[in-house]
Amino acid sequence: MDPRQRLIVALDVSTAAAARKIVAAVGDSALTYKVGMQLYTAEGPSIVRALVGSGRRVFLDLKYHDIPNTAGAAVREAAQLGVSMLTVHAAGGGKMLRTAVEAAQAVNPDLLVLAVTVLTSLDDVDLGKIGLRGGVVDQVLRLAALALSNGCGGVVASAQEAGALREEFGRDFAIVTPGVRPAGSGHDDQARVVTPAEAIAAGASHIVIGRPITEASDPAAEARAILGQIG
Repeated sequence: MDPRQRLIVALDVSTAAAARKIVAAVGDSALTYKVGMQLYTAEGPSIVRALVGSGRRVFLDLKYHDIPNTAGAAVREAAQLGVSMLTVHAAGGGKMLRTAVEAAQAVNPDLLVLAVTVLTSLDDVDLGKIGLRGGVVDQVLRLAALALSNGCGGVVASAQEAGALREEFGRDFAIVTPGVRPAGSGHDDQARVVTPAEAIAAGASHIVIGRPITEASDPAAEARAILGQIG
């Protein structure tokens, strides 16, 4: 796989102008960009249409989590924007997951629906505080089983759980890993962090990196350096 197909650059900014500046600075060093809640709330679907129209792939990371009909309707609208990947929360349950997958496939059979398992900002202590039994790995495996059995094409999880996911469920699904930081970078608000090379070695199919690239003095050079670590 071309390393550029594994790298997703997070556009965690508040304006279309800032997003365009990052995309231009990264250039051909990345193919896929994450549009999350911050940018989507500020700019709406127009930023997604602009990125898709420019030939970029979009990972729409809005983490839909609602009753099945509402989640399915949202996924259908996202699919019509031309996104390549999107997220739903696995904790929404099997019926919601199945409805979301069916809505996506009705518009674009190639759209990758990813189920978020446990946010990378959480650890075992945090899970206990919100009433979940077992640790992070147990919860990730439990939710991944639910997601994959209901048609999702992959999951979002920390690379620290990627090995366990591959061992349990094989290789025929995507594992997208946030919380990836090049060696020497700060952890920011992430609790479960690995380097790009560690993420791929653990079994991740894609890595999401934001600030280490987007806030670099030379985003294209930083992206190329990361590609060299995962190629």
